[in-house]
Amino acid sequence: MSFDSIAKALSSGLSQFSFADFVDIAIIAIIVYKLIVLTKETRAFQVIKGVAILFIAAGVSNILGLTTLKWILDSVLASGIVVIVVLFQPECRRVLEKLGRVNTIYKATSNTEAIDEIQRAVLSLAKRRVGALIVFEQRGGLSDIIATGTKINGAISAPLIENIFEPNTPLHDGAMIIKDGTIVAASCVLPLSDDMSIGRELGTRHRAGLGISSVSDSITIIVSEETGIISIAKDGKLMRYVDAKALRDLLESIFISDNESNVFGFKFKNKKEQK
Repeated sequence: MSFDSIAKALSSGLSQFSFADFVDIAIIAIIVYKLIVLTKETRAFQVIKGVAILFIAAGVSNILGLTTLKWILDSVLASGIVVIVVLFQPECRRVLEKLGRVNTIYKATSNTEAIDEIQRAVLSLAKRRVGALIVFEQRGGLSDIIATGTKINGAISAPLIENIFEPNTPLHDGAMIIKDGTIVAASCVLPLSDDMSIGRELGTRHRAGLGISSVSDSITIIVSEETGIISIAKDGKLMRYVDAKALRDLLESIFISDNESNVFGFKFKNKKEQK
């Protein structure tokens, strides 16, 4: 095919290009971009790249008239989508949850006293090396997780938090859920992360914190029972060795921050004080 024929084909195609075609391409481009952004730090991203290569190969085989190859690639792509959904169900769920939270309005509880109480409790637990797992519900609901524990519906206070996580007490094992400035439940069961890259020195408590942060937009504070180290889990990431100031910054970003904060590389959304 000569350059002139290619130029004529392009010219002919552009002459038939309508505004509807432009909108169609723009929408597809946005969808693909968002899909890449939402999955770039998950296992599914590598699979998406592989699927993209197959689509390109199918297009090239169609242009070159490779009928058999095109039929094979079309068959693989037709069934491959279903296989991807089954294999990467957690990642797909996380992406769909993020899409569903795009236009959701979130109201945080403004309560400096609650911040003081949580910080005091966490630092005390860390000093005494008492394990703790505190999950803060954000935009996405955690009703299914709350249902696995014991309802508390109590005001936030350091003595209550420490008493719940005290060893050999009925509710010490499991996670505490805080929602709208209230301790709604304790001894809740969290999904464990299946990320094989997690260090062997991290136990079930850290895997649970990472697990819930991978399937929801919740923020979790973890206190290690072995070392007393405070960690934060968000968006499937774990930041360890959190000190008192960083803990305070995190709690303020959850409860009362008016501006977008960036703590340990995690960006927390704007939350305006309720009046």
